[in-house]
Amino acid sequence: MFEEASEVFDNMFKSSFPLTFIVFIPAVLILVSPLPAEAAHEFTVYRMQQYDLQGQPYGTRNAILNTEARTVEAEVLSRRCVIMRLAEFSYEEYQKALRQSAGAVVIILPKNMSAMPQDIVQQFMELEPEMLATETIVPVYFAMEDDELLSIYTQTLTSSSSQGSLSAAEVLLHTATANGFQMVTSGAQSKAVSDWAITSLEGRLAGVGGEDLPTIVVVAHYDSFGVAPWLSYGADSNGSGVSMLLELARLFSKLYTYKRTHAGYNLLFFVSGGGKFNYQGTKRWLEDNLDHTDSSLLQDNVAFVLCLDTLGNGDSLHLHVSKPPKEGSPQFSLLKELELVAASQYPEVKFSMVHKKINLADDMLAWEHERFGIRRLPAFTLSHLPSHRLAQRFSIMDVRSVSPSSRHGAGEPPAGPHVDVKKLSRNTKLVAEALARVIYNLTDKGAPGDLQIFTEQMVQDEQQSAVVDWLTAQPRAAQLVDKDSSVVSTLEYHLGHYLKDVKRHYVKADKRDPEFVFYDQLKQTMNAYRVKPAIFDLLLAVCIAAYLGMMYLAIQNFGVFYSVVRRITQPKTKVN
Repeated sequence: MFEEASEVFDNMFKSSFPLTFIVFIPAVLILVSPLPAEAAHEFTVYRMQQYDLQGQPYGTRNAILNTEARTVEAEVLSRRCVIMRLAEFSYEEYQKALRQSAGAVVIILPKNMSAMPQDIVQQFMELEPEMLATETIVPVYFAMEDDELLSIYTQTLTSSSSQGSLSAAEVLLHTATANGFQMVTSGAQSKAVSDWAITSLEGRLAGVGGEDLPTIVVVAHYDSFGVAPWLSYGADSNGSGVSMLLELARLFSKLYTYKRTHAGYNLLFFVSGGGKFNYQGTKRWLEDNLDHTDSSLLQDNVAFVLCLDTLGNGDSLHLHVSKPPKEGSPQFSLLKELELVAASQYPEVKFSMVHKKINLADDMLAWEHERFGIRRLPAFTLSHLPSHRLAQRFSIMDVRSVSPSSRHGAGEPPAGPHVDVKKLSRNTKLVAEALARVIYNLTDKGAPGDLQIFTEQMVQDEQQSAVVDWLTAQPRAAQLVDKDSSVVSTLEYHLGHYLKDVKRHYVKADKRDPEFVFYDQLKQTMNAYRVKPAIFDLLLAVCIAAYLGMMYLAIQNFGVFYSVVRRITQPKTKVN
């Protein structure tokens, strides 16, 4: 029987070589093929900024990710997705990943960033501008930490770290047998967004007593900025400034309601968009009012422009000016009234003036008042920050997510920028008192410095807290706030409640020579698939080829093989 089987197999495979593949290859593939990749975790990721400003590209230039995960401890990072945790993040390791041609970088952020240690928060805030300073070819994403993502990071870290202490053969074996994670984004490649409109809002309170009345302009930009647009909540910068502007509009609308307190000043309130992109909304608003119309409050008698920026914390106030005000001017009067009110009513507040000339050679203006200064309008910015270079003005760490006890002044304050509602309310009352003293000329009338026009009950802490909470409930990056956004419509509603002639102003980038260009795909879904590494497929293919080769040789020489086996296994006969 065996001799017949030998002849059958021998003739079949010698005469029909393709039949070998028909019979054996499907069976081999079914038996040894790995199971389909398992979706280990699906989570939301937020892409780093991508924009062009005055022809200069910034941020990441790519959005597509489909590569194997590694941590920065791995020996080889080329074409890998490098996962980092914020707690261990450093700019050197980030640059190492980019130098080794990593396929992507994913930075895992803690659930509550305000609870991070102060040194880590400060370090990351200082690194954000460095990360955005030049364009980055590979996609850079941020993800919020959860148990599944932390488990993926831990497994990847263990796999990456163990390779450094092994021999080359052990590394090869470990790499081939270990489980890995394939990180894949679901979105498409990013592209420029056309016809994006930045929206600004204005409203006014008309003065009484004549036609050529002086005008005081109060300005605050509402948009936020950080290394990732979808994580930019801007609590202090500049949710606090917008909250103060709305409260000043409410307070003075009450005064302007009554004939006795209706002053001889026009009050113009402007909530600008695109503030973090060189104050594009303010620039267009000035062009519309000074170049394209014959009747505007900005063309007449402007006393001064007061810009509000980052006023929700600290015990100091700085009046940033491009040109020191001359004695006897309305600007000088406001400077002196701020000094007087701070000294008389709020001695804990240290007030000072900071002089910095406008540098037109810089890509970005330092403060919003410089936009007005370029057009020769007297302007300054009030902030608790002594310098425009401080990183907290442009950080995703500027969040409102603090504990309720911290919001009411109890307990430990959170790390990083945040808004202290009591200090914001105090600063608002200080500014309101100083403005009122200028508008009603109280100092020349002999009114003492400790005279309070607005009582403590008139400045509403709860309302300002609610405004900041609402503003920081959603990211307000300029790329995310379009003309139909709830942010714009809600601001318009509040301004319309207190002011007259509330209107919108839009700015779109010029199509031929755009000053700014925004890009999409800033928020995506990422899947982490549990897979074998790519080298496993290579080794599997080699094993399959070797197996098929051995089987082919064995079948082709089945008769010889059978004869050898028969000769070895056949019992020896005894010779008498």
